[in-house]
Amino acid sequence: MSGIVYRGFQQGLTTTWTLGKVIFPITLLITILQFTPVLPWIIEMLTPVMGLLGLSGEAAVPLVLGNSLNLYAGIAAIVSFDFTVKEVFILAVMLSFSHNLFIESAVASKVGVSWWLIVGIRVGLALLGGLLINLIWHGGAEQAQYGLIQSADTVPVGWGEIALQGMQTALTAVVQLGLIVIPLMIIMQFMREKGWLAMLSNKLAPSMRFLGMEKNTSMTMVAGLTIGLAYGAGLMIQAVKEDNVSKKDMSLALIFLVACHAVVEDTLIFIPLGIPVWPLLLIRLATAILLTMTIAMVWNRLEKKKRKETNQHEHSYNTF
Repeated sequence: MSGIVYRGFQQGLTTTWTLGKVIFPITLLITILQFTPVLPWIIEMLTPVMGLLGLSGEAAVPLVLGNSLNLYAGIAAIVSFDFTVKEVFILAVMLSFSHNLFIESAVASKVGVSWWLIVGIRVGLALLGGLLINLIWHGGAEQAQYGLIQSADTVPVGWGEIALQGMQTALTAVVQLGLIVIPLMIIMQFMREKGWLAMLSNKLAPSMRFLGMEKNTSMTMVAGLTIGLAYGAGLMIQAVKEDNVSKKDMSLALIFLVACHAVVEDTLIFIPLGIPVWPLLLIRLATAILLTMTIAMVWNRLEKKKRKETNQHEHSYNTF
């Protein structure tokens, strides 16, 4: 038992170090940029686009902060302004698809999938979701009620305080990562060596094949659905190394997860904002399933076509 805990602890430390090298500098940079003219300039550039999405210009603030930092930063920005229920719901859908963009996309690239593909899919889904909701839903004009959530009003003064807050935020992010990843990896190591992961993988196999993936992708999916891309990346990296997950299956898994990850947490945290959360959950699940199935089908057809052309070429060569 102690050997399992030790091996899991080592794996957790390794994973925390791998992801921390990405999380720390990005979090530090983005936190500092909040207090420079750069972020307001970005918001000003995005303001004309807000109207197409049914949002006021101030909505650029939670979108920029949510995408550059995390959902909590986006929600903190939302409660700083007076938005309608429709605006908050549009922001919730968009931020559910596209949040913590730099860190989650960077750690996702650690498993061999291009970060620009991940970013493109997430931003595309966010824009499409916001546009469709704005066109389809004609209600929600009443003022949103934010419950007990309060926005933070403390603002650092001077570059020293800004840098200190950036360092504290970045260090806190890495510590929180370790506090989640290390126990998780110990649990996963225990389940792996006891054979429980194999049993769970077999039970989830039909669902994986339905989405065009092999059964050894199942734990990656479970991790991403429950704890998200950033924290689930540890299991993804380990799965690629130890479970021989193919690049195709990992790509499909990430495509599913970029549309729908951390479904419990990312859905529940929007409840205090006074919006309907069940439609939010269903939109994410339906989008993830349809997108993954479509890409898997196209991918399989292209592979079959390529194999057919190769076989025809070899046959023609042999005949010659």
